[in-house]
Formats: sequence, C-alpha cells, structure tokens
Amino acid sequence: MSPLEQRIGYKFRNSLLLAEALTHPSLGHETQRHHFDNQRLEFLGDAVLQLIFTEHLFRLFPHFSEGQLTKLRSRLVSREGLKVHATNLGLGTYLMMGRGEEASGGRERASILADAFEALVGAMYLDSNLEVVRRFILDEAHDDIQRLAQQPLEVNPKGQLQEILQAISAKSPVYEIVSQTGPEHQKLFVAKVIWGDTELGSGEGSSKKQAETAAALAALRAQRWDKDNRELGTPETSENPARTV
Repeated sequence: MSPLEQRIGYKFRNSLLLAEALTHPSLGHETQRHHFDNQRLEFLGDAVLQLIFTEHLFRLFPHFSEGQLTKLRSRLVSREGLKVHATNLGLGTYLMMGRGEEASGGRERASILADAFEALVGAMYLDSNLEVVRRFILDEAHDDIQRLAQQPLEVNPKGQLQEILQAISAKSPVYEIVSQTGPEHQKLFVAKVIWGDTELGSGEGSSKKQAETAAALAALRAQRWDKDNRELGTPETSENPARTV
C-alpha cells in the first residue's frame, strides 16, 4: 500500500483512479499535454459526500426540519471543513500539480485541498462501493459529527425553535420576561418561552434579548414538545422512529 492508502485504510484495486484523484488541472495546463485531472471525480465525490451526510443527519436529528438539516450538512461539507480532512490526511503532499500552482501555495490552498478530498471520495466510491466510503467518511468526520450532536444549533436559537415548532403546529412560541433584578447598570433578566400551554424552557441574561435567547436554547435542549407529541400520538412519533446510524 502507498503511504496515502495506509492513511485512509483502503487499498485501491485500480491505482489509476487514485492517480486521477490526485492530479490537479494545472499540471495539464502547464505542460500543454493531455492529462486526466480530478475535476470529474471531484464532481462525483461531492454528490457522494452529500448523500452520506444527508442520510446520517436525517437519522441523527429526527425532529429537525429540512432547513435545519441543510444548515448542519453545509457545516460538514464546507470548503474549510473538507480542507481540514484533507490536511489531516496530508493530501497536499501527494498532489500532482503544475510548478506555478505549487509555487503560489497550491498545496495548502483550501479550495484545492477540498476539491482533492472530494475527488478522493469519488475515486474510492468507483473502486469499491457506497458502504466502504460511508465507513471512511463517518470515521473521518467523527469529531465534527460529535460536535454537531452536542451543539447542533447555529447562532439563532429562537429561529431554530420557531422552525421546529411551526413544522408541528401553526402556533408560535411566546416569550415572557418573568423577572428583572439588580441595579440599572447590571440588570439580570429571566425569560421563559411558552408554546400553547407548555413552558418549554427558561433562561437569563443581561438583556431581555439575551434572556429570550437563553430560554430558546434551553427549550431546544429539553425538547419538551416531543414529550407532548408522544402523549398526543401525533405523526412526529410514528411506530417506526428514525434509527441512529
């Protein structure tokens, strides 16, 4: 096995696929010769990554809306995110590229590394099957997925909560400031968020906005609407709950 194959834990049956995945288009442009490059494999690898992450997130977050799942997936397939995976594999050192591209820092450029990682995924998919690639990707992205599971929320918990609840019912959550204490320059506000007859969560902050945001965050973590759904037998909790991959 080549050093890169040892790093990824996979031996290519067709070594030309691996060579193609590691060939940057600048090599052909500079030599004015016909070389294969990794652009087509990059296109395929992008689709494979999207599918694997989409399915995994779909099962991992069964109560999240389409919009929320799309945001989470975008964090996993972002250019910077894929660059990190490529860097962890040392992918830049294996790339074949033109001298000009290399001299301008191409081996460390985020776009080139992200594209190379997608191309590697595409090559692996063609050389094996989806299950082999799924194991590789989910292992590589394990820490990122763990962070999402622990803190899946973006910087707008109130918006996230609104999306989830509106997917269940037309009722919107209502925020109430239940107390404010302390001197004028150092007040502490406490807010709670109510949905119908259910208090979903409470939080505090140095402003009303911060307190409401904290209450929304607490509600998202507690997921008390899910308990109400089970008790009412609503469609959100069917007899076939989503499995965790």
